[in-house]
Amino acid sequence: MRKPNPMLPTGLPTLDPHATAHLELVQAHISQKIANMPEGFMPFDQWMDLALYAPGLGYYAAESTKFGSTDATQILPAGDFTTAPELSPLFGQTLARQVAQILEQAESVQVLEFGAGSGALAAALIPALQALGINPDYQILDVSADLKARQQQRLQGLESSVTWLTRLPDSFSGCIIANEVLDAMPATLFRWDEAGQLTELGVKASSDNPPYAWDARTANSAMAQAVSQRMPPLPGYQSEINLRAEAWITEMGKWLQRGAALLIDYGFPQREYYHPQRAEGTLMCHFRHHAHGQPLIYAGLQDITTHVDFTAMADAALAGGLDVLGYTSQARFLMNAGLPELLTAASQDDGVSTTDKVSSMSAVQKLLSEAEMGELFKVLAIGRGITPPLMGFMRGDRRDRL
Repeated sequence: MRKPNPMLPTGLPTLDPHATAHLELVQAHISQKIANMPEGFMPFDQWMDLALYAPGLGYYAAESTKFGSTDATQILPAGDFTTAPELSPLFGQTLARQVAQILEQAESVQVLEFGAGSGALAAALIPALQALGINPDYQILDVSADLKARQQQRLQGLESSVTWLTRLPDSFSGCIIANEVLDAMPATLFRWDEAGQLTELGVKASSDNPPYAWDARTANSAMAQAVSQRMPPLPGYQSEINLRAEAWITEMGKWLQRGAALLIDYGFPQREYYHPQRAEGTLMCHFRHHAHGQPLIYAGLQDITTHVDFTAMADAALAGGLDVLGYTSQARFLMNAGLPELLTAASQDDGVSTTDKVSSMSAVQKLLSEAEMGELFKVLAIGRGITPPLMGFMRGDRRDRL
């Protein structure tokens, strides 16, 4: 019998039999993969990839409730976390104004959303664009068959506007949206040892519970060069570098012909990301609205994320031949794009109940507050053939901080 992991965070909800059975399947699958690795060492980005995306098993590839409900009657919300589109349709309605400006310049009606989650953003964005006189060709690319089914159910009545893709387009003109996508791309973990040598963190088999343990090896020259360009050696310092996300953005330069991508996520510019006081990195897990820092437990049952290095993403865009069109906080972006006006209109609508009005006010507070999502979340706009300024960055553009 495996002994319990002494590092298991306290206060996490217990697993029901179905979750326990799924966990065992995921652990067996990953353990077999580790056994096939040279020297039994699996780089963390590969482990994270399996835990999140292994077909039929990974967190985003298996059937589970991931996104929190906004039903105020629920004492404990469903899912593991709540995204901005789930908080209020005002988020998508505000975003529609910026999307419309991009589509006008791109001379296109195509919108491509990556990782559409529950479909909440599309459900708000499509009608808002139609109200602005745009009948969008809305495309969704999602790795999860389960989430695709949920999106199709939620978007009933809008099916004529939506197409689900199975691969990247060969060419695209229009607006790309990626809300909380970059943070879920598998990241590489590194650590400077006490001698100032860079090591790569990975996972090895263990007889404990969970059946994995941390391991480390000397970083290869390519990784050492990439990290050294971002920060000096700091003995004992641990953090992440997301080369997959950077490659994804650089690759976008090959197929985005004209238009812009709006990348919305939590993160920092590089000098803040690798600040000496952020010595344990940003790796975080979410399970039933509990946040903790132990990714090796509950594989396939919990979300695993890292914050976004927006400087690296902007550099990747430039490397792909794209322009950096704007960078600001979510609060400033939403204010610039007209959220106050939309909230005022909703509050004056006699057809909206008092309860719904109060709920909207509460949601907007979370979207804008520095203590909630307003400052931690940022919006980065990259593209080709678009003339700035974009409305979301008219005031408070922070490109000079990247």
